[in-house]
Amino acid sequence: MDTDQAMSSLWYVLALVLVGSALIARRTQLSGLFRMALLWIVIFAILLGMFKAGEKFGLFSGRMGGEGGIIASPTDQALFPLPSARADGQALRIPIAPDGHYWVEGMVNGTPARFLIDSGASVTALSVGTARASGLNFDLNAPGIPMMTANGKIDAKRSSISTLAVGPIRASNLDIVISPAFGEVNVIGMNMLSRLKSWGVQNGEMVLTP
Repeated sequence: MDTDQAMSSLWYVLALVLVGSALIARRTQLSGLFRMALLWIVIFAILLGMFKAGEKFGLFSGRMGGEGGIIASPTDQALFPLPSARADGQALRIPIAPDGHYWVEGMVNGTPARFLIDSGASVTALSVGTARASGLNFDLNAPGIPMMTANGKIDAKRSSISTLAVGPIRASNLDIVISPAFGEVNVIGMNMLSRLKSWGVQNGEMVLTP
């Protein structure tokens, strides 16, 4: 018996048990019993259909969106093109991306990198690939620091960036963390945003003002 058949059988058994217990408890007339039985059958048929539809579209697989977090999966965020950020005087205006988040192209020690702007992250984070491409010194085998993320507790390594540039905005000697748990996602966190004069969303755009 495959999974679908097993689940269907389970639903049917539960339906019969609940219908039977309800009928015995209520002790109503035969016509009322018949109507109640039909109602329970309809209810469980609807629930079974919803369950199968959920399995089909992955609603019960634990892989909705970005694995439970606000960060898009590395594969998805690498595929979609970013809308162009634009300078507005000294400020940088960043349109919302197709996934509903704010991504921006930046430079880490002169090396291009894509960043997710995340005000919920206390510190800026780099993927291992970006850190290596940028020539940062770190040792994945060295003791790290425990961090809590949307996906649970991870072990991250400390390092620092000489220069992080995002459009007209520059930050020097910025502390960052590195971990394989980040996949290919780089994040601009609050230790970068707090250096700005202001930041926030205006008319659907993230506005960063140095």
